[in-house]
Order: sequence, then structure tokens, then C-alpha cells
Amino acid sequence: MTMPNEQIFSPKPARPRGPERRGPIIDQDGNEIRSERLGPQPHGFQFDFGNSSANPFGNLTREQRLARLDALAKLLDIAFILPGTNIRYGIDGIIGLIPVVGDIIATALSLWLVREARALGAPWHVTARMLGNVAIQGVVGTVPVAGDAFDVLFRANIRNVRLLRRWMDKQR
Repeated sequence: MTMPNEQIFSPKPARPRGPERRGPIIDQDGNEIRSERLGPQPHGFQFDFGNSSANPFGNLTREQRLARLDALAKLLDIAFILPGTNIRYGIDGIIGLIPVVGDIIATALSLWLVREARALGAPWHVTARMLGNVAIQGVVGTVPVAGDAFDVLFRANIRNVRLLRRWMDKQR
């Protein structure tokens, strides 16, 4: 049983949209989404972060943002304890065990911390010291075995948050 070529090459007609809809489209908060917001916008797709539930970091105070950076630095540098010792290490030390790619990822996470510090208003001299700490950790961390040990002991992220906190305390 063969099909004519017309049926093979021509797609089935699409179902009509619009009047067949059965009701309004509701978002996760129970608000109705207007139909003009559903299609592509004139300047591409856009996201509306006007309400606070869409952007969880939009309405944080400076102290809350600093506390978030401090928690991230602790997670990256001192989150775990090596069993049987008092040596603390973090996700940065674990990621750094992956050759080359791990060091790049760890450095990128540290650079994000510096970018957040700059967004908090840190001046250039504080940012430069923070970048120096990240550069030292990134360069020495590329050495295969000694670099991993250095990453665990140097703790650039904790140093950077300490620098930022000292600068913020002077601003009050």
C-alpha cells in the first residue's frame, strides 16, 4: 500500500489556535496571563522581573547580600572536614581535582564573588586585591598535586569576603 507523493511531502494542516482555547492561561501564582504577552515580543522575548517573586535576589539589603556571599565563600572553601584531621576544604577543592576544567570552573566561581563585591560598591583597590587572590589561586591551582593542596589551604574566597566586610565596616 503506497501513499501518493502529495501526502508524503505536504504536512497535515495545523490545528487552528485562538478561538478554540478553553479558558484563560494562568501562571503559577494564579494570575491570568494576557494573550499579547504569550507571543514573541517586538524586541525578542522579555522577562518581567517587576514583582519580587520572579527575582529572588532583587530586593536584598547590602547586609543580606554580604551574608549570601559569606555563605557561598564558606561553601567553596571550608564546607567539609577531612575525617581524622582538622583540615577543612570546600567544593572549590573538590572541583579543582578535575584537571584544567575544574580549575577554570573554580576560578569562574571566585570571579563571580568579585563581581558581586563590585556590584555592592567595592572600590577599585579592594577589587584589585580580590582579583589578586583569585589570580594566585587560579595560577597555582593549575599545578597538578601541589596546586590542589594550595587551593585547600589558601582559601581565596574567604579572604575576599573578609576584605569586602572590612571595607563595608569602614563605610558605616
